Amino acid sequence: MTGGSDERKAIATNRRARYEYEVLERVEAGLVLLGPEVKSLRAGKASLADSFATIRRGEAFLHELHISPYPQAARENPPPKRERKLLLHRSEIARLGGRVAERGLTLVPLSLYFRDGRVKVELALARGRRRHDKREAIRERESEREVARATRQRGGARR
Repeated sequence: MTGGSDERKAIATNRRARYEYEVLERVEAGLVLLGPEVKSLRAGKASLADSFATIRRGEAFLHELHISPYPQAARENPPPKRERKLLLHRSEIARLGGRVAERGLTLVPLSLYFRDGRVKVELALARGRRRHDKREAIRERESEREVARATRQRGGARR
């Protein structure tokens, strides 16, 4: 018996989410998809821009995930930005729903990927950043780059 590979094959990432939000917690969820959508994802035709997740009536849904129509599927293609159900354990849905409701947090998808042939989405329980927080994050990132650049230059001079 072979063990399950823990390999991820990236489809799409939401780079803007890490800038716009402060990530507090990460959760992996499955997605309910139709055949042509999976084929389109295998071709890498997806965009997480402006997408978000909601919880209602004990179920989790992903909104505004754009999956391009699969050309060979003609009539069977669903709408590109339809609401898609997320597959999570009932206890996870209840916990996330409670935190989103009481603290004003948001569920934001960070990445979409294949794991063992199944499409997964990495959700983040996140808090929106204010403008000054964003500037601070940019400043920190630039200072880290400068430090890395300085250490590389110092290391190269010794050789």
